[in-house]
Amino acid sequence: MAVEINRRYCKGCGICVELCPKSVLVLDEIGKSTVKNPDACIYCGQCELRCPDYAITVVKPVKKEEKA
Repeated sequence: MAVEINRRYCKGCGICVELCPKSVLVLDEIGKSTVKNPDACIYCGQCELRCPDYAITVVKPVKKEEKA
């Protein structure tokens, strides 16, 4: 998964949801951030950078090198 959320740290402020340019994140039924559409993530890191609770980590996928 591209975005990892530590739900214990998340206070549900919604900053990450508002800043995500691809609408990857939403607030769930208890008001915590959750990943709605991981395939749309462009790894911009805005959610991780702006989270005041350090609850989000963006994990970029490792590209496999093509073999000749």
